[in-house]
Amino acid sequence: MIRILLADDQSSVRSALRLLLEQEPDCEIVAEADDIDQLLPHVHATRPDLVLLDWELPGSPSSDLLTHLRKIVPDVCILALSGHPEAEQAALSAGADGFVSKGEPPEALLEGIRRCSRRDGRRYTAPEFRRDESIPPC
Repeated sequence: MIRILLADDQSSVRSALRLLLEQEPDCEIVAEADDIDQLLPHVHATRPDLVLLDWELPGSPSSDLLTHLRKIVPDVCILALSGHPEAEQAALSAGADGFVSKGEPPEALLEGIRRCSRRDGRRYTAPEFRRDESIPPC
């Protein structure tokens, strides 16, 4: 079972993600957050396997947030989401385990969740946006 924390400031996006993930037998949503002030206590309390992180989450630069999350739960997988496909490079450079554009089909998100949770050292990007394989794994 993959224990997932949803972090997105848009309630409609969180609801859609929840509806999608509740249908998957290997996924469990352990908490939801709409900003960093909610996210950090939930990470402490639930110790998720994976954080599905809106790259534009209000409260702090996402690159700083990744560093902080890894201090709290060192082995947590972080899959960045964004409505801006060009954010992929920044997310991966900051240490995200994967990136999925919010415009991708649900199958790409589910594949990203499953691949990132394997912790095999490989980063996931949805096929349409794969560009730079030179970024080293975590």
